[in-house]
Amino acid sequence: MNLWLQLTVLLVTMMALMTLGWRWQQRHRNAGIVDVLWSTGVGLGAVLAALTSRGAATPRCIVGVLGSIWASRLAWHLWQRVRREDEDGRYRQLRAHWRGDAWKFFLFFQGQALSVPLFALPFMAAARNPMAAFTPAVMVGIAIWCIGVAGESIADRQLARFRHDPAHRGKTCRDGLWRYSRHPNYFFEWLHWFAYVALAWASPLAWLAWSGPIVMYVFLRWISGVAFTEAQALRSRGEDYREYLRTTPMLIPWFPKSSSSNRGTP
Repeated sequence: MNLWLQLTVLLVTMMALMTLGWRWQQRHRNAGIVDVLWSTGVGLGAVLAALTSRGAATPRCIVGVLGSIWASRLAWHLWQRVRREDEDGRYRQLRAHWRGDAWKFFLFFQGQALSVPLFALPFMAAARNPMAAFTPAVMVGIAIWCIGVAGESIADRQLARFRHDPAHRGKTCRDGLWRYSRHPNYFFEWLHWFAYVALAWASPLAWLAWSGPIVMYVFLRWISGVAFTEAQALRSRGEDYREYLRTTPMLIPWFPKSSSSNRGTP
């Protein structure tokens, strides 16, 4: 199957899924389902690439397995939050801003559907790798994938454990990885996309694999990640989160600065 046909099949599938998701959120008043469906859709892109691309069997299998495992873990984690918790503050803010306009939410869901084929491009590129052997580039890709998925899983568990303690209500998580980055889950999510750059090293479409880390960084940094998350955190946690902003690196983990409360008065 050629690339354009793969992307068209994926897009049509996602538009249908996102329409069902939009109807679900209309009933349940929880737009967080869009993130669950987005993750699921990107995983479907990996499986589609593995089944219908023209590369060697080994890279196709690796792409299908790694992409679907990553997507399944993320979708399941997000579904647990959607199922057990109230609507995320980012979506509550959108609902208030749009005054609950169903049509605007429908367009929002379809916009997410449009983004899925974009994020599936690295899978399509890697699945066209003609090299059947486990080359050094493939081993590097698998290693990056393991580090990225493990780091994201650890960060998600640390945050979930913190959030589930009622004593932490209104406070900012600084446990584990969250001491060294305000968004360690986003960092490892971004890192994970470099795996497909390595897996696509010998592919005729290798350059397309770079769309993963580049586009993901743009989305996380300026569109749907850091900006929205931190705006909501400032509304809900106020000065505690402002202190966190001052002391903790935004994305790439590094040692935090000294808290202003621990500094002497000049």
